Amino acid sequence: MSIFKRVGNIMRSNKTVEPVKQTNPLEDSRVGDIVNVDLEEYVVSGKVIYFDRGFAPHRYAYYLQSGKEIRCLLVEKGRTYECFLCEFMEGALDDPNDVPSRLELDGEATFELENYRSDVSRAEGNTDFRSGDDIMIWRYFGPDDRYFFLQWQDGKFVAMQGSRTPASQVKFMKGSL
Repeated sequence: MSIFKRVGNIMRSNKTVEPVKQTNPLEDSRVGDIVNVDLEEYVVSGKVIYFDRGFAPHRYAYYLQSGKEIRCLLVEKGRTYECFLCEFMEGALDDPNDVPSRLELDGEATFELENYRSDVSRAEGNTDFRSGDDIMIWRYFGPDDRYFFLQWQDGKFVAMQGSRTPASQVKFMKGSL
């Protein structure tokens, strides 16, 4: 073996290999990706990331579109991931101070306030919110594992009703770049 081959082999062996970054599709998916939830496929048309100033994000809202139908997949990060597939609802409230602790929807279901928090948003694609502003979020629980979410940002309310979906039933596929 020649001296040049030996030096070349030594040089190649000293190259640092960058570790492969592990990604979590529940957090890292982007606008244009495909999502399969409960055996239905959607295209991600928008994404809202919720976080406290100075901390990592803890909630993600994916706006999902299938034809004319638009839904929202909420992913809440804790010890495990909680996923909620929601439908947008119409309604009217004028002031975030008027948000009740008990909601009654169409006289058929009563929802109780589970928690309330204020976060900062970062939005991508087609969403109802702007980036960099505070969002107030109310989470209600109801009968039959149904949930109601109310969000407010700068005079605009967005209401959603949905149910919990196991994170294992949510599959993301990367869209074309």
